[in-house]
Amino acid sequence: MKRRRAARGPTIDVVIASTRWHKAPRAARLVRRIITAAAPARVRNAEVSVILTNDRAIGALNRQWRGRDKATNVLSFPTPQPRRGGAHHLGDIVIAYETTAREARDEGKPFHHHLAHLALHGFLHLLGYDHESHRQAETMERRERLILARLGVPDPYAERDAA
Repeated sequence: MKRRRAARGPTIDVVIASTRWHKAPRAARLVRRIITAAAPARVRNAEVSVILTNDRAIGALNRQWRGRDKATNVLSFPTPQPRRGGAHHLGDIVIAYETTAREARDEGKPFHHHLAHLALHGFLHLLGYDHESHRQAETMERRERLILARLGVPDPYAERDAA
């Protein structure tokens, strides 16, 4: 595990918990870059943990915490309440390699673009964004599009919107 505080962002711990991620050697660096770019000033002294894992592990988390017995691409676990003093831990983001790779392939997207979107999506959940309602989804997607465009990542919703 490497712990790094970005010059303009939160401290980001990335744990590579599956050897499958060796197929994406720049994944940890990309995740840090995306989170740093998305971090508003109010969370610059915060901490975030990202676990890069596999379908089996994320499936177990999805079953335990969401009651869904299947793998998913990304899960976010926001910290319920800020600690007093010191850095505030915003929460944890977990991303599964196999699902991420399969979705990228099925959608005709470069793996690193899809990973960037999932890392951002997970981070926005830690900041309180959600997509339970149509209005919430529009707000969250607008934020994702803005940040990803700023980083040169194509709109992940463009194909869906064109249909």
